[in-house]
Amino acid sequence: MIVGPATGGIGAHAAALSGDIAATGVTVAVVCPEVTSRRFDWRVPVEVVWPAGGPGPRRRGWRRLRELVATADVVHAQGHQAGLLALAAARGTNPRPAVVVSWHNAVLGSGVRRTIRALGERAQVRYADLVTGASLDLVERASHLGARSVELAPVAAPRAGEAASDDASGAADDSATRAVRVVAAAAADPASARARLRADLALDPRALLVLTVSRIAPQKRLDVLLDAARILEQDADAARRAGAPVTWLVVGDGDAELEAALRAQAARSGADVRFLGARGDVPALLAAADVFALTSRWEARALVVQEAMAAGVPVVVSGVGGLPELVGDAGMLVREGDALGCATAVGDLLGDPERRERLATAGRRRFAELPGAVDITRSWGTRYARLVRSARGLR
Repeated sequence: MIVGPATGGIGAHAAALSGDIAATGVTVAVVCPEVTSRRFDWRVPVEVVWPAGGPGPRRRGWRRLRELVATADVVHAQGHQAGLLALAAARGTNPRPAVVVSWHNAVLGSGVRRTIRALGERAQVRYADLVTGASLDLVERASHLGARSVELAPVAAPRAGEAASDDASGAADDSATRAVRVVAAAAADPASARARLRADLALDPRALLVLTVSRIAPQKRLDVLLDAARILEQDADAARRAGAPVTWLVVGDGDAELEAALRAQAARSGADVRFLGARGDVPALLAAADVFALTSRWEARALVVQEAMAAGVPVVVSGVGGLPELVGDAGMLVREGDALGCATAVGDLLGDPERRERLATAGRRRFAELPGAVDITRSWGTRYARLVRSARGLR
């Protein structure tokens, strides 16, 4: 499995899938850069190999990557960059391993960079034995570009806390029709979780909390979130309906220059916005939150939105990429870039506890319908077996 520089959902998915596949008896190794190797809990051998840096390290990294790829029956690349590297490394090997490329992100941007990335997309769909998309729009994109074989391969979120594997009737957790009862450990006593968080952050004990968990990156459009915070802060009618002050919590790290600009924007907004950085207690934060908001320009089936639904937190998200198919009627969708729409949706929820509870229940139900880790592992095991049988050059 080849994974590029990753600090978020792609790396978390690769770490979970590689370990779960290895547990079925398959020999699995991961190749990735150092930043990815350090960020996640890997249960399989990891080799820090990436053709980057100066000419010498680049040559050595490339040579080692080629050696490793030549030993594989299947090479599974996570993401566009890894996909191009995998295909290049597999070229000319004999026997050639099957190469599958999983797309987790849309190609965004404009100008020369967008053109180059689009050429990379075309190379992947032309030469990969299988292209998978984490959401339907990615599958449609690969099909449009002429992929020989393309499938939807959703990513299962790690549960936001502990989960009961059986429902009241004893149905197994690995059934596609199971009723999964998800209970966040921190949410077992939500009042205590809220009290602890308020004490830790010195918050007003009455404050209503709007949470976002996101990389600090242009794609996430956190500027829109902060505009929504400003609009809501200035809306006296919304404040009256909420009946309490509102605090916005931004969890995540990333682009330091962008973060500085966002902090300055937040300071000008007059809203109570707290940047908490990367945190290891997201389940506890979800247990304490009243609303989860995500204003990204594009997402597939965002893991953190799945976690929020599992924890019973009403979600307000951009209606982009795979989010509409993920959320369904279990959350509120707003137009991408629409700060007023986001502020209105969040304000409506904060002022209506009964509606929040209805969406919380719908979110838990929706999460229970999504494929779980066992389902994902089984589907990938089937794909790998099929790819080995049909791979060019393999016997």
